Amino acid sequence: MTNLSGGFDLLERWLAGLSAIGGMAEKTIDAYRHDVTNYLHFMSEHLGARSSKTMLAKVDIKDMRSWMAHSRRSGLSPRSLARALSAIKTFYRWLGETQNIPTTAVLATRSPKFETPLPRPVSKSAAVNLIHQIDLQSTDTWINARNVAVVTLLYGCGLRISEALSLRFKDTPLSEVLKITGKGGKERIIPILPTAQLAVSNYLHSCPYPFTPNNFIFRGARGGPLNQRIIQKVMEQARMQLGLPSTASPHSMRHSFATHLLEAGGDLRTIQELLGHASLSSTQAYTAVDQARLMEVYKKAHPKA
Repeated sequence: MTNLSGGFDLLERWLAGLSAIGGMAEKTIDAYRHDVTNYLHFMSEHLGARSSKTMLAKVDIKDMRSWMAHSRRSGLSPRSLARALSAIKTFYRWLGETQNIPTTAVLATRSPKFETPLPRPVSKSAAVNLIHQIDLQSTDTWINARNVAVVTLLYGCGLRISEALSLRFKDTPLSEVLKITGKGGKERIIPILPTAQLAVSNYLHSCPYPFTPNNFIFRGARGGPLNQRIIQKVMEQARMQLGLPSTASPHSMRHSFATHLLEAGGDLRTIQELLGHASLSSTQAYTAVDQARLMEVYKKAHPKA
């Protein structure tokens, strides 16, 4: 008979609820399961007790500090530890609401401080050169057209690579605006530049495989859905040929889209909506990029500064 008050059983009940009610992404559910499972294993050993509702209720602030110290010694970065603590706090809020378990010690635990790395965009000329270089990587014209279309959507529209690869044939021909479903099922409307429309159209006309309305637009060499690792490899080859840093990745094209919009006078709220950021704080990182670039220019002009 299943022990419904066991720590791991409670974890699965919580995750099932998040998946069914909240529509949470599968990757987020997996990350929560991984982080809370590790926490349960540690607390069980640390407290010398079976993982259970009773054990979870006993955790105090000293136990939380021990878990954090253990996690850091195990090689977990401050950023990853903060993510794990966030998952555990969310789990405990649910435990407090549904199981009447005390939550004060866990919720009072402070997240470790860490610096958020600045996005690493490429320059406007480098972005254009990358797209031109990508058009030369394969001996198959249609594959080059496909790769160019994907990267043009990343840079020209600020799409995540997963969003670009999730487009279906029924979405074509691309109109001037497109509804995109991003992280957490959040929808947004983005404008599609004529350059991106043309790139996708060129690819579709050259693709050798037939399409039905629900087929993904972007196909692999054998006709199946395109794996994002293929685009990552193409970007790797192109950036090495152009002498660009390793930060010139598919995701950096999205960063470049936002940074270049900001440089052109775009306001943060609009850029937030275009990127699909849940909070404005995520978008504000691009103002730091702009300021950092200004400081670089200043120091070059004034070496003694």
